[in-house]
Amino acid sequence: MKTQENVSILVVDDTPINLSLIANLLTDQYQVRVANNGVRALELAVATLPDLILLDIMMPDMDGYEVCRRLKSDPRTERIPVIFLSAKTGMEDEEQGLLLGAADFIHKPISPSIVQARVKTHLQAKDWQDFIEGRNACLKEEVERRLSEVSRLLESSIQIMVALAEFRDESAGHHIRRTQEYTRLLAEKSAQLPKHAAYLTTQRIELIAKAAPLHDVGKIAIPEHILLKPGKLTEEEFDVVKTHALRGHDMLRTAGESSGEQGDFLSMALDIARCHHEKWDGTGYPDGLAGEQIPLAARLMAVADVFDALTASRCYKAAMPHEQAAAVIAQGSGAHFDPQVVEVFLEIQDEFKRVASLWIDR
Repeated sequence: MKTQENVSILVVDDTPINLSLIANLLTDQYQVRVANNGVRALELAVATLPDLILLDIMMPDMDGYEVCRRLKSDPRTERIPVIFLSAKTGMEDEEQGLLLGAADFIHKPISPSIVQARVKTHLQAKDWQDFIEGRNACLKEEVERRLSEVSRLLESSIQIMVALAEFRDESAGHHIRRTQEYTRLLAEKSAQLPKHAAYLTTQRIELIAKAAPLHDVGKIAIPEHILLKPGKLTEEEFDVVKTHALRGHDMLRTAGESSGEQGDFLSMALDIARCHHEKWDGTGYPDGLAGEQIPLAARLMAVADVFDALTASRCYKAAMPHEQAAAVIAQGSGAHFDPQVVEVFLEIQDEFKRVASLWIDR
């Protein structure tokens, strides 16, 4: 908190004798600056940022009301308390001043003791307000620091889970990295559509991209003799593989409950893990959702996931050429995939080619 001798007060009045009277009244206790018109008052207020302003109303060119209005509209000076000193005695005059944001209204002719008491009161109030805001700023910095630590820990945990899923599914190669970038590209382009512009903010796109690598985390729970089988799966084995969507959802939910994480990121990751195998026509799994019942992030992920599965080579199949895979995605519009997402994919498929060339499986 400021000591009294470090407190500055700006006195504004067009009458020299009034300026002298107020200055002499306060100069023994505070640093006092004076201005004899509104323009000069605004200049000094911005240049020196006084702790308090005593402001006359009836001045030529720019009256006190306008000075106050400009002070309160400027972020640099809006928090400086303003006390009107005026010969105006009407209730409507005082009401107007207070509505403009003034802290107080003192009528002329002034009483020195009243002026000193009101000045002291408002300076004390501002001092405490500054102290509280300073504490709040420190607390905000501490909270942001802790949140940053939690975010880093969460991202580290995600990388561990993704790495474990990749380790157990040796055929996946760079599938997770490619699908993450594919999903980001689809989200960024979809954000340009009026239908999705409000939802797909920059922040939400980043959440989708961060959550995308967790889409197959449930495969950690799939037995290795099924997950790593080199040939075609039987119907019963495929039914086991299909459980990875629910298992991934449950793993993430449990992890969130354990860590206390219940925010937007977890919600996005849960949607993607559970719903990325749902189909637009309702024939997907695990819940048989259809159309826009399927979360948008999962609809984006579905196109990215299938495209990568088609264009990646496996021990039991050769990689499909890009053009052929794009045609398969186009054919799935309205059946497997959201038609709008397919349209977006077709517009940016060259970008998919670029990503695929950066992350080639060896």
